[in-house]
Amino acid sequence: MLNRTIAPPIIDPVAFDLKLPACKKYTLSNGVEVYAVDMGTEDTLMVNWVFSAGNWFEKKKAVAAATNFMLKNGTSRRTAFEINEHFEYHGSYLNRACYNETSEITLHTLSKHINELLPVVAELVQDSVFPQEELNIYIQNAQQRLKVNLQKGEFVAGRLIDAYLFGEDHPYGKYMNLEDYPAVTREDVVSFYNEYYKNGRCVIFVAGKLPAGIIESLEKNFGQLPLKPRVGTGGAEAIQHPLQPAAQKKYEILNDPDGVQSAIRIARPFPNRKHPDFQKVLVLNNVLGGFFGSRLMGNIREEKGYTYGIYSYLMNFTSESGWIVSTEAGRDVTADTIREIYYEMEQLREELIDDEELMMTRNSMIGTILGDLDGPFQVIGRWKNMILNNVDEGYFERGMEIIKTITAKELQELANRYLVPEEFYELVVI
Repeated sequence: MLNRTIAPPIIDPVAFDLKLPACKKYTLSNGVEVYAVDMGTEDTLMVNWVFSAGNWFEKKKAVAAATNFMLKNGTSRRTAFEINEHFEYHGSYLNRACYNETSEITLHTLSKHINELLPVVAELVQDSVFPQEELNIYIQNAQQRLKVNLQKGEFVAGRLIDAYLFGEDHPYGKYMNLEDYPAVTREDVVSFYNEYYKNGRCVIFVAGKLPAGIIESLEKNFGQLPLKPRVGTGGAEAIQHPLQPAAQKKYEILNDPDGVQSAIRIARPFPNRKHPDFQKVLVLNNVLGGFFGSRLMGNIREEKGYTYGIYSYLMNFTSESGWIVSTEAGRDVTADTIREIYYEMEQLREELIDDEELMMTRNSMIGTILGDLDGPFQVIGRWKNMILNNVDEGYFERGMEIIKTITAKELQELANRYLVPEEFYELVVI
């Protein structure tokens, strides 16, 4: 019998043997791959269509985002109102998003409604008509949002630092100006849609308590469409965008003369996740600024009180990446904040991390991963990240092993290789 007067032993997350739940792969008649995670207890389902249709492929600014947003704005059979009403009637949620290399359509629904909803999603992929009046509304709203955002220092800093790292003409670095939106025509959108959605490259991710016949339903609604597999000649690899990083390394932008806070971004280029150092640097990044117990947080927030929060992270881009320290601080302590950031980098270069801090970092990272695997939607997200970045199935296990075994000496060597002040771009927006 369980003795409830005795507390159970405390086990550090580093002792856990975490495994990524299985993902099954299917292939539709047209070659489109479907990755499915069948788990969970609730009769809910997520279906995610990922197209090779990000801004990597556009020939004119804002066309990829406009096309993706307007997929719900009318077909030859339904108006935008009727499309939204159909999904809401079934208690479902259909969202879309546009990124650098990819764009997405994501459906969340009760499993029992899937057969009423899949045909409508297929209709959006094959029969969107992009009414001119809807495009006009999109352009007007996008311009208004941009006007508001341009008043925020953190927004301006976020887009400028990407431009410095990759170049304003590179998909990772380009950003929208007010005059870019009116230049988008309906013809631009229709042409992009026909090439990259209607006849585009696609991969499908599905997760939840999978109902019987879900793969057959996807085959019926999407397997006969003129879609192509995600990987193959004509994908992102066929379009080259040369990097054009800025020659100057330090910038100060006055965005609000009366502002009392500055947005600080300190960033350097970094290889993508296929590089052998990528997963190791994730551990070093966690020590520097990757979680609430990091060195940057302890120094600049808790000890100095310069900011409410400061973090560092590696960008989740496919072709290239970047390592960024991001914070907002009082205008009067901006220089002090930057100095302390470089001081923490110096400490990581010169001194070994002690065992207690390294163990705390390991436990934090594994605990975070454990939370990220709590449910089918989170699990398919892990698989999706690996698949879209073209890494093999062992990537997750290798990452876990690195977290558990990397030494303080290895982290110091990485710090001396990458935490070099001369390699970083420094941006302050007030």
